[in-house]
Amino acid sequence: MGAGRKGAVAGRDGLGHGRTPRGPAKPVDPKAREFLRKADPILAQIIDARPDFRPRAWMEDLPPLDAFGSLIFQVAGQQLSVSATRTILSRLQQCFGGHLPSPAELLGADPQVLRTSGLSGRKGATLRTLAERFVDGRLSDQALAGLTDDEIEAVLTQVPGIGPWTARGFLLVALDRPDVMLQGDLALRRAVVRAYGFDHLPSEQEMSELAERWRPYRSLAVSYLFASEYDR
Repeated sequence: MGAGRKGAVAGRDGLGHGRTPRGPAKPVDPKAREFLRKADPILAQIIDARPDFRPRAWMEDLPPLDAFGSLIFQVAGQQLSVSATRTILSRLQQCFGGHLPSPAELLGADPQVLRTSGLSGRKGATLRTLAERFVDGRLSDQALAGLTDDEIEAVLTQVPGIGPWTARGFLLVALDRPDVMLQGDLALRRAVVRAYGFDHLPSEQEMSELAERWRPYRSLAVSYLFASEYDR
């Protein structure tokens, strides 16, 4: 989505207080912007209409997120809008003393707390499985940051309830990886219909083919397309 990253917290105090506050979102990398402008004339129009664009500005309304917090955001947001997901995160914070739960806190909480926050039983079970893997060391901020995009997707999709969309969203939100494509994202496909004049909702294959021209900056192209859809 337009969905913390390399600046994500490397260590936690076990109580969910270890996240570093997020600074203001950075402006677009000029090199990446110019590459996309030259590679795609339609995307160039979207870019030129947003000279002060900051791809991660939308995250300023979210709490600081480490790897586990980013996964809470991604799982909570499955099939939901960003605004609905923010509401769930806010309720979770209220239940856990003003912060998102650490893996240990989530495992120690009554599952009903997650339901009260707006998470379905399935999403709650997914988060508990993830929390177990963080607690026992199979997952960590450091380990995930050291993996390739494909390796992270393979590791995360082993968890029931996490598919490619969630894993790729994690790459964008948590790690700020530069070349991530969300070809299955419905909002992104709608943005492509509007921008490129498709007479149908493009398939994932069509989305992947379109995005080839954006490599190695597909993440930035995705951010611009989300902005074209939501910031009209």
